[in-house]
Amino acid sequence: MRKSRHKGNVVVVGAGPGGMAATLALLKAGFDVTLLERAAEVKAAGNILNLWPPPQKILKLIGVDTDDLGAPCHSTFRNRAGKLRADVRLSPEVEAEFGGGFIGLLRWGLYKRMIEALPEGVLKLGHAVERLEDHGNKVLIGIAGHAPIEADVVVGADGINSFVRKTLWGDQPIRNQNLHLVGGWLFDEGGSVGEGVISHDRNTQVSYTPIRHEGRWGFEWWVLEAFDPSQRPPSDLPAFVRHRTKRFPAFVRDLIDNTPPQNLQRWEIRDRPPLKKWSKGRMTLLGDAAHPTSPYAAYGAGMSIEDGYFLAVELAKIDLADAGAVHSALQAYEDRRKSHTAAVTEGAYRVGRLFHHFPKALRPVRDLVFDHTPMLQRLIGEKMPDHICAQLREIEDAPLG
Repeated sequence: MRKSRHKGNVVVVGAGPGGMAATLALLKAGFDVTLLERAAEVKAAGNILNLWPPPQKILKLIGVDTDDLGAPCHSTFRNRAGKLRADVRLSPEVEAEFGGGFIGLLRWGLYKRMIEALPEGVLKLGHAVERLEDHGNKVLIGIAGHAPIEADVVVGADGINSFVRKTLWGDQPIRNQNLHLVGGWLFDEGGSVGEGVISHDRNTQVSYTPIRHEGRWGFEWWVLEAFDPSQRPPSDLPAFVRHRTKRFPAFVRDLIDNTPPQNLQRWEIRDRPPLKKWSKGRMTLLGDAAHPTSPYAAYGAGMSIEDGYFLAVELAKIDLADAGAVHSALQAYEDRRKSHTAAVTEGAYRVGRLFHHFPKALRPVRDLVFDHTPMLQRLIGEKMPDHICAQLREIEDAPLG
């Protein structure tokens, strides 16, 4: 994957999807890249995942094997009784290329494919960054238990609690959305149908989509609702989700009943308001380090992959020895990405509040509007496909190298 001409060296901090995507894209652009991961092994942060077409396209472009990566899926939004509220359809051309709206997969399935695409020696495990010093011409990186190294550019892809972000911009509060999600998965040949449903009653979202993992079909499902983080979380996750879904269709209840308990996971939903500035000097951010996003958008991992690609596109245009050119390239990367990521992050936050923190007395009215007007079709069924197609066009217009 490396090109013969040395173009400078970049250190990426954090081996999640965004960090690995940035590493692969930068290698393809001809840079020497080191990927630092503080943990002793790469672990998936979560169990289930969906990827829209733009990150799928980028993964293929940067050398990740995307063949049979996940289950293509067409999704609809419905009420608890099954009434259609929004039909998320992309253009016929996009659906023909990608098989539907997005793919459902296990998060580890993506991580494994990306790790396999990394050249030997690029990923450094057990390397926790503890100091960053920008000296103008280079960045000095202090690593716990290891000799310091230098880089022309440092990329913080180290998640919502990013050390790189803290170094650049100080401590900033995490926004707890007072929501939590329990998700699970199981193998089931019914996933081959390729249809997913996101459904709501007045308080709870209960949803499922197909998955594909290592040649096997299945389903992922999740139950999402308001939660006070000061309260004790449910101790029996299977009992909790069965209780919350008892008024929903039998199909999703059967999926939950057939899910092995070890395939369940719970997490509280948190994010941060979008940063106004991502870069300083020779350092920048991507993914959750820059714009942590609620899973309501089903786009957090996807946006981090896009970030890594477009960062490489901008850096590939310059000589990293030129500090002014680096600053301009990082600003161009920000300008390209901030509007898109802020819209998705804030949109996910607002939709979560609309469904789960709406005044209780007004929820019947809200649901009447959702059931009998095209509001959700315009908000989700049309706006999301437009957003996806715009990202695909931008990828086409910005080839790497």
